[in-house]
Amino acid sequence: MIRTNNIAFSYREYEKTEELESDTMELIIAARKAALTAYAPYSKFKVGASVRLTSGIIITGANVENAAFPCGICAERSVLSNSISNYPEDKPIALAIVSMTEDGLTNDFPSPCGSCRQVISEEESRTGNKIKIILSGKNKTLIIDGIGSLLPLQFNRENLKINLP
Repeated sequence: MIRTNNIAFSYREYEKTEELESDTMELIIAARKAALTAYAPYSKFKVGASVRLTSGIIITGANVENAAFPCGICAERSVLSNSISNYPEDKPIALAIVSMTEDGLTNDFPSPCGSCRQVISEEESRTGNKIKIILSGKNKTLIIDGIGSLLPLQFNRENLKINLP
């Protein structure tokens, strides 16, 4: 029997920053400041990310490019690596991502690349905690409850279990 299934997800969309909760806006502002520190001499596309941990600590990260392109790192992986390395027991509860060019904030919201989605998935799996994902541009902010919406058919630790008879 062949089945056709659909995958759908919901998100909250905000057109004005005044509509956002203060803790969400605080993360977006931290991510914007982080984007200003990005090293993006090749693409001129700066990305900043911030993570709020369960303790309330906010950590930031930015993209870092390299002339040998595979050697760079995205802001999302930068901030999560920082979090895991320095606060391994403190779970991330929210992640904000912003992007800018030489003209300032991008009009549309940024979206994590596939590698970053996989890293966010691994962090949710590691901590057993969904991470609220905030994608913020100049004209629009999306809030998504967990990476499952952006990466619905995840490869995770369950895929690595060996099924013995």
